[in-house]
Amino acid sequence: MKLLRPGLLILLALGGCSSDAPPEWAGKSGNVEPAKLVEFAEAARFEVRWHSDIGDSGANLLQPALTGDAVYGVSFEGRLTRLDRNTGKQVWRIDSGIAVSGGVGGGDGLVIIGGDKGDVLAYDENGKLRWKGKVSSEVLSVSKVADGVVMVRSGDGRIAGLNAADGKRLWLHERSTPALVVRSHAGVAVQRGVAYAGFAAGKLGAVSIKDGSVLWETMVSQPRGNTELERISDITSDPVVDDEQVCAVSFQGRVACFEPAQGSPIWNRDISSDKGMMLLRKYLYLSDAKGSVYALDKTTGSTSWKNSQLFMRDTGTPYAADNIVVVGDFEGYLHGLSREDGSLAARIKLEGGAIKAAPLQMDNGLLVQTRGGEIYSLSIK
Repeated sequence: MKLLRPGLLILLALGGCSSDAPPEWAGKSGNVEPAKLVEFAEAARFEVRWHSDIGDSGANLLQPALTGDAVYGVSFEGRLTRLDRNTGKQVWRIDSGIAVSGGVGGGDGLVIIGGDKGDVLAYDENGKLRWKGKVSSEVLSVSKVADGVVMVRSGDGRIAGLNAADGKRLWLHERSTPALVVRSHAGVAVQRGVAYAGFAAGKLGAVSIKDGSVLWETMVSQPRGNTELERISDITSDPVVDDEQVCAVSFQGRVACFEPAQGSPIWNRDISSDKGMMLLRKYLYLSDAKGSVYALDKTTGSTSWKNSQLFMRDTGTPYAADNIVVVGDFEGYLHGLSREDGSLAARIKLEGGAIKAAPLQMDNGLLVQTRGGEIYSLSIK
């Protein structure tokens, strides 16, 4: 992960860039080792249905996109690939001509990617370029199409709402940022015409998808500490939302949940995370900055269970599937934890290094992309 200061780029030791090395943030002096994998009695099993190589993600958090019969993936070098959803076989591959830093987004027949120079490209499902847009700086994330709008987050802290029909800008949300911010690939969470987004300095906002107007803004966590580094409390992952609440978590800060319409606080507690979360039924699942995985009661924030066996393994965004919670780590292991008590239930080693992007639900199983560009379709037995 990187820190950004106007005119200056600084590497922050939060996550290693190598897919086969321990995360750099495992200890300031390197004396804290990631937890060794332990043996356990398997209660479930991952099985590979198919896998395909779409190209390396580089230092970016690139994630595949799904349609009814296809999987779309992109490499940081700009190769956009369509795979058959059932078999994983390549249908087509094109060279976009840009260095890709955000995507894949889309919907409504579009496949959308963004580049490190602010280019936003939209293709149809046959790989034909439909339109080309532009935002103010490096594209960090591209949303799914919502109410005819594609929301693009850029490295300067802005969110641009682009018309899904032609790529023209409909609105721009911009706000002041601290002198030092964490570079992240946080996107937006969409619910009932509203986009929820986390920002630097621990702020969470609700923005109208129609015109970009700010509906409300609130604090998830207040910056604390004596130095600029200590005071970083940016929200670096997507918020999660359902009909009852919207939740966000900050690095070196808190996790907090709010009422979606007005932003009224429901609860908060001190947990630091630079990863994402999943909200499902009665529970909020998250990985903290040290690799522990939590299941929190979504109504009160109390801990239902916590698993610390993946300490410092750079665990990614959890995904709750069937009876297990799935998380990836820096070595390319995919771990399944029991949804009942958090105990280890399943494990599989995937090719292609670290698993950074959140798994996606697909056909009674999962779709997982590794940093090295291997896409896996997995079932859970």
